[in-house]
Amino acid sequence: MRKAPRVILSALLTASVMLAGCAKDEYGRSRPMTETEKGALFGSLGGALIGAVASKKQNRTKGVLLGAIGGGLAGGAVGSYMDSQKKDFEKVLAPEQSSGAIVVEKLPNDVLRVTMTAQTAFDVNSSQIKPGFSSTMEKIGKIVNKYGKTTLDVIGHTDNTGAAKYNQTLSEQRAQAVAQYFLGQNVHSERLRIEGAGETQPRASNSTAEGRSQNRRVEIIIEPVRA
Repeated sequence: MRKAPRVILSALLTASVMLAGCAKDEYGRSRPMTETEKGALFGSLGGALIGAVASKKQNRTKGVLLGAIGGGLAGGAVGSYMDSQKKDFEKVLAPEQSSGAIVVEKLPNDVLRVTMTAQTAFDVNSSQIKPGFSSTMEKIGKIVNKYGKTTLDVIGHTDNTGAAKYNQTLSEQRAQAVAQYFLGQNVHSERLRIEGAGETQPRASNSTAEGRSQNRRVEIIIEPVRA
């Protein structure tokens, strides 16, 4: 079994030690940590975890990537490999697709796009994945680990509500949250890249609430690694 990147192990070890301990009340007595305190702790660890992931602006070194995943795909194996992955996504994520929470699409050149919509992934103005979406994230993580000869570009998007600069930052934070979750699922850091598109790539009109909801999303672009 492949080991998790060292930065992940270090951060998770720190979290487990801190969570095992207790906070202090106003009299200096030990007490359990509240959910808010736990959230703040994991938020502070996010920087360490996401430090294992590079921005999409940085180029992947193919030699390092091929070494990390044990070699790439060749010839006709690419198409069947990606088709099998798409079928697995559609089977495992059938409930989420029916509800509109997830969209799975095949793009040209044997590329897949898995879109997490705003319906269940994120609240408005939030980059925290909703607790109810964790089971879906686990499903996605298992499949991308099963089909490890791929790269994952995680791209955050927003609607046009608010300032463009704020939306850009929010989109980056949403991409980071998804990538961070994948790191915790032991997806190899060399496979991951993050990007924030802000409000620049709407899928629907921002003039309606429904359209804005469609635009608040995170897309996972899954590409085969060719030998």
